Amino acid sequence: MDAATVPSADPIQRYSFPAADCSRIPYGMYRDADIYALEQERIFRGPVWNYLALECELPNPGDFRVVAVGDTPVIVNRARDGNVHAMVNRCAHRGAIVQRAIHGNVRKHVCCYHQWSYELTGKLTGIPFRRGVEGVGGLPADFDMAEHGLQKLRVEVLCGVIFGSFSPEACPLEDFLDAPFVAQIRRLFHKPPVVLGYQRQRVFGNWKLYTDNLRDPNHGGLLHMFQITFGIARLSGRGGATLDRDGKHNMSWAAQGARPEGETPQADAGYGDTGRGDMDIRLRDPSMLRYHKEYPDDLSLTVASIFPNCAFQQIGNTLAVRQIRTKSADEFEIVSTYFGYDDDDAAMRRHRLRKANLAGPAGLVSMEDGEAVELVHRAILRDLDEHSVVEFGGRGPVTDQPNLVTDVPMRGFWITYCRLMGIHAGPANA
Repeated sequence: MDAATVPSADPIQRYSFPAADCSRIPYGMYRDADIYALEQERIFRGPVWNYLALECELPNPGDFRVVAVGDTPVIVNRARDGNVHAMVNRCAHRGAIVQRAIHGNVRKHVCCYHQWSYELTGKLTGIPFRRGVEGVGGLPADFDMAEHGLQKLRVEVLCGVIFGSFSPEACPLEDFLDAPFVAQIRRLFHKPPVVLGYQRQRVFGNWKLYTDNLRDPNHGGLLHMFQITFGIARLSGRGGATLDRDGKHNMSWAAQGARPEGETPQADAGYGDTGRGDMDIRLRDPSMLRYHKEYPDDLSLTVASIFPNCAFQQIGNTLAVRQIRTKSADEFEIVSTYFGYDDDDAAMRRHRLRKANLAGPAGLVSMEDGEAVELVHRAILRDLDEHSVVEFGGRGPVTDQPNLVTDVPMRGFWITYCRLMGIHAGPANA
């Protein structure tokens, strides 16, 4: 075998990003198991903040939920002092999962394997037969229980939204989010939320294909036929994308009201190239699509994607947080938490739940997303040195976008990704 064809031992060196603006993405980044392993260390355990849960899911001391940061199992709970703590769901003894229930209320977390027990702060407090039997056996006399608690994450809370970080180098949460995304979280959680339910979806593809999807508003008005047909959000309508200072976070948005100045209904002519059918079809009962204005702005659809692992969704009056949980280079899970507000009347709650049928794995709008991810993941397997083309919206600087015909926010994600992973994007001699 020619030495030039031997894969590099360093996975970072296996693939090239020929453009510094990340307008070309090597397919190998989506399929390589070694790249995936580095992501767990440098992205999910790196200097970032990962979404964990909502405080309203932990109203009482002892309440917990089992979540994940990347593929690391994590317990998030409310301790007896009322504070929220997060810790790795792995026993310090032999590495077993400690808390096997998805949620509940406990006085302490106990590993079923050897019954080691931990406080809600993660502190190790109980070891059966620690001193052996009648002084024989057991742990060494100098065994220090204080050094063997559950591994803790840093925790910060913004408007009842809980984030965690493994890294002492992560900047304060609000600095990480930046002003537009602090504002969006404050907008969605401006009053106490109430959880309405959950959805879980397993997708057999790479997690970054889904983050690409979240940062590609261009697909929403082309892939999702229900959305196009009934005018929820069309590429020819009023919308755009808002980014943070680095471009790593993105909010795709659509608004009710007049089209931008100078734009006419003929803007829909762009759909003539798609062959996607009659956009004059009407629903017999359009009440599910009706948007009851509940914010001071006129945004009727927002999907705020926070690097690296979540998105805050407003589709009309249906509100949710989606968390991405990676399983391998070839598999991930989306866990969606649907919520309303504690002052919703019965009619609004029914409307939110009914409109939730637009989203999720069988949603009238978003059921196609998982399929699209899997189509790409399967097709790229044998050509990992080839590249996707990310040029809608133009090349160069990553900035806010004035319409939805763009994938510039994808490039913002990848620029930050490359920086954290230690990847040089651009010509090798640059």
